[in-house]
Amino acid sequence: MSTALRTALVEIVVPVHNEERALAASVGRLHAYLTESFPYDFRITIADNASTDGTWPIARDLAARLPNVRAVHLDEKGRGRALRRVWSGSDADVLSYMDVDLSTGLDAFLPLVAPLLSGHSDLAIGTRLARASRTVRGPRREFVSRCYNLILRAMGAGFSDAQCGFKAVRADIAQALLPEVEDEQWFFDTELLLLAERNGMRIHEVPVDWVDDPDSRVDIVRTAIDDLRGLARVTRKVLSGAARVPVPPSVERARMPEGMGRQLPRFAAVGVVSTLSYLLLYTLLRAVLTPFAANAVALLVTAVANTGANRRFTFGVTGRAGVLRHQAEGAVAFFVGLALSTGALALVPAGASHAVELGAVVVANAMATLVRFMLLRVWVFNPKRRRK
Repeated sequence: MSTALRTALVEIVVPVHNEERALAASVGRLHAYLTESFPYDFRITIADNASTDGTWPIARDLAARLPNVRAVHLDEKGRGRALRRVWSGSDADVLSYMDVDLSTGLDAFLPLVAPLLSGHSDLAIGTRLARASRTVRGPRREFVSRCYNLILRAMGAGFSDAQCGFKAVRADIAQALLPEVEDEQWFFDTELLLLAERNGMRIHEVPVDWVDDPDSRVDIVRTAIDDLRGLARVTRKVLSGAARVPVPPSVERARMPEGMGRQLPRFAAVGVVSTLSYLLLYTLLRAVLTPFAANAVALLVTAVANTGANRRFTFGVTGRAGVLRHQAEGAVAFFVGLALSTGALALVPAGASHAVELGAVVVANAMATLVRFMLLRVWVFNPKRRRK
């Protein structure tokens, strides 16, 4: 390829682990699509994550046969690890990745990378949650995905779908963010996006068509637990001020609504303490009460404490004036959480383990957290109301 004729270069990483059945067909289909339809230079990099089947020989064969395809082998597993390895050493203008099953429609790829190449945006993600998206997947994955993204929304994230395996980032942005991203597994995406947004970078969203791969071997529950741990770690990082990274001069920082940059991490810290207190109280009460009664009592106690803590710590309201009104208005969030958690418990099969019960109420209360923050900020502790 002549350097004089070179257009922008886009690198597409395909992380794989034991994908010998799907790899050849998927890479062949991706390569044909890009060759025929993509107007920029491209390179496909197959990143093998310590496969133990025939994945690596197939990857090497594809790299030998297909132009603009290469293969990289890693001795350890981890999607984040693979992306870090390839992106860190890339000379491309835009770095991207997609899942090997090609669950996301390829027609969305050019709309994904075009805003990055034009300078309009810094990162781009495919979203399965937009109205224009068409998604086919099982109810379990749908429920877990929506709950996870609602938790992120409650933390103040402006993006809608953190875990869709269809993302891109400008190379200069990636080089600024990668040293600060700690996760090497599935949370890598979310951490990258949270750090980018925290530093005022522009995230473009593209509605995608997405069809669930029935052969997917992702452990949804374990991944969700690891992601929650990652969220707690990032929250601590934000609270300590360590989430700031050197931002390239090309980035036009977005501005959050007044006060929200200070309120969000404090609200998250109060939420973590409230959730742990709720889980402890719920577990103790379950020894003598039904799941529904234990949930209602534990939620009521922690909701009162949560409103009081947010009143003082998050929104800076001091003194006793208005305490009863604030608690009464905060009770609206309590009833939202009660309705969601009661509904979640009703869906738990009879005879399910205590861990399943806990998981159901934690997810439901995480969904209610978004409502709680908006109610507290916009209504209960709105400074305009306090000045009246």
